[in-house]
Amino acid sequence: MNIQQLRYIREVVHCDFNISNAARRLHTAQPGISTQIRLLEEELNVQIFERKGKRLTGLTSPGTAVMAMIERILRDLENIRQASLEFSNERGGTLSIATTHTQARYALPPVVKRFSVQHPNVRLHIHQGNPAQVMELVCSGTADIAIATEALEPADDLITLPCYQWNRCVVTPPNHPLLSESPLTLEAIARHPIVTYDFAFTGRSKINKAFEERHLTPHFVITALDADVIKTYVELGMGIGLVAKMAFDAARDVNVRAIDAEHLFEPSTTRIGIRRGNYLRGYIYAFIELFAPHLTRKVVEAALNKER
Repeated sequence: MNIQQLRYIREVVHCDFNISNAARRLHTAQPGISTQIRLLEEELNVQIFERKGKRLTGLTSPGTAVMAMIERILRDLENIRQASLEFSNERGGTLSIATTHTQARYALPPVVKRFSVQHPNVRLHIHQGNPAQVMELVCSGTADIAIATEALEPADDLITLPCYQWNRCVVTPPNHPLLSESPLTLEAIARHPIVTYDFAFTGRSKINKAFEERHLTPHFVITALDADVIKTYVELGMGIGLVAKMAFDAARDVNVRAIDAEHLFEPSTTRIGIRRGNYLRGYIYAFIELFAPHLTRKVVEAALNKER
């Protein structure tokens, strides 16, 4: 048994049992992976994969147990590597963040700027996706931390910590009739075509819930992946927009107007997700605290230790 065999098996599973895709991601040859899997199964005297002809179709029952152990072993090996880097190069390294467009565009820039000043030798990588993709990036180890609102729920491989709450505003063209509505109501909003987030994105479930509870059927004419696109279509007169309040900047968004709507919707909570058992270098704790000052290193470590 060797580490390379374990990596091959993990990658095959992560590639939905497609050996060709695993080989491409590992920059190796498909026959080599197949041979190493067979050799390990022979050594363990256990069939790890279910097969249909030459094609792998899933994990056997013992293979599922073996896979869980492989994940732990490789995670511990990565933690050893990270710990050695911590002590050999305390000031440098990389920080990979998986997040949504709203967080990357509106919440993270001032934090990233402050962090870069304090840690100039740390390279930052920001991966954007919808909340489910963000969660997968951190669970797979591609990202060190995840920052998102929805879908970041505690899972077998993930713990989450609340950062801050936020709510929404309605954006309209100038001189829109909604601007004279006081107070703004869901009924008034529902009379107009609405442009808002895609169903998989930022706080969309809270929007749907608010209308459903009032037995309203809003007309969502366009859904988009980020607030900038939503505001663009509002400018074109396609409808009114429902966006995160942080996504409206009066100085920049001169072609639209905003109406506070936080009294109409439940607040959403942005969370940080960390893969269980992951070793965090000192500067990662520093970044988390810059983003959410109440999440000190002591608090995060306590949460990680509690979940183990």
